[in-house]
Amino acid sequence: MKILFLVYHGFSEVSGISKKIHYQVKGLRENGHEVHLCYYGFAPDGHRCRYVDGHVLKDYGTGLLAALRQRMDYGDVYNYCIRNGLEFVYARSFQNANPFLIRFFRRLRLAGIKAVTEVPTYPYDHEFDNFGLGARMELKVDQMFRNRLSREMAAIVTFSDATRIFGQRTIRISNGVDFDSIPLHCYQPPQDGSIHLVGVAEVHLWHGYDRLIAGLGEYYRLTARPRQVYFHIVGGVHPYERYRANDYHPGLQAIIDRYGLQEHIIFHGQLFGEPLDQVFNQCVFAIGSLARHRSGITVIKTLKNREYATRGIPFIYSEQDSDFDNRPYVLKAAADESPIDVARILDFIDRHHFNPQDIRQSVSHLAWKRQMELVIGQA
Repeated sequence: MKILFLVYHGFSEVSGISKKIHYQVKGLRENGHEVHLCYYGFAPDGHRCRYVDGHVLKDYGTGLLAALRQRMDYGDVYNYCIRNGLEFVYARSFQNANPFLIRFFRRLRLAGIKAVTEVPTYPYDHEFDNFGLGARMELKVDQMFRNRLSREMAAIVTFSDATRIFGQRTIRISNGVDFDSIPLHCYQPPQDGSIHLVGVAEVHLWHGYDRLIAGLGEYYRLTARPRQVYFHIVGGVHPYERYRANDYHPGLQAIIDRYGLQEHIIFHGQLFGEPLDQVFNQCVFAIGSLARHRSGITVIKTLKNREYATRGIPFIYSEQDSDFDNRPYVLKAAADESPIDVARILDFIDRHHFNPQDIRQSVSHLAWKRQMELVIGQA
């Protein structure tokens, strides 16, 4: 089958989302499909362009008019599909439903080209609560048109348990993993006996890292002879998350300063490749999302849980995830605002010694090849 994988943004080599999209494309190709990747980005000369497989499909130019045109003009994408005999379009939602997208997908449907849209998180409205006015206005537009857009789809792809989203039936899959790209965890215990935890994310409120930091502060405050525990945060941390108060916490830095944890919380920024592996290998336990409930989500199959399991490192999270809820290498946290009980994590680490290969083997069925096969089979 000839497939167009449609993305409404560009890519970054350090972005987990970017890597995921490329692994999904790889998974489709491993199933024998001819896949072309269509995305939006900036050319070296600053022009806004839409690309297919690295080649410019449409150059919109520069300035405000160019920015508007790329949101409204999908004629070249439609023509590309018709000209090249595309049979299927897999689109990844950017919370960007609008009349122009509706017209584009309606034309595809009438031409006999089937389409699905992946909604990465659902529901997602509350994820915008602390975003700027521009992002919240874009969400309002999306809310106005997303049901109509969904009617043009064969299905909505979701990582939740929802059977219908925006009035359309769903194809429920798990976030997948690419085993070729994730090395096995090789724990190297520090000689001083300290315990190192790691969390990898582009940090937002729903990751709940404030709960872990506050929990570490309470552990030191209440424990007579505490062990040395360090939390490594890998990924971008938005300024409003680190320094500004919000509805849930006064800012990560304020919590760190309150408890005197400056030496125990390490912000690495974005890492990939060997530097990322080095951080993982000094850590014995990983931190997943601890506050998905803040964005109104109770059930989700996050990419990060699967990446941790593929590495072979035990981890903690608070949402409901049927792939992991009963796994012995997982510690579940309450989906509330309480500080995380760090003593409980340390006890879990002391009582369990997991073989990384065994953890990795437990998620062999989550390979992207299998997950994307499910999409095509149910569309």
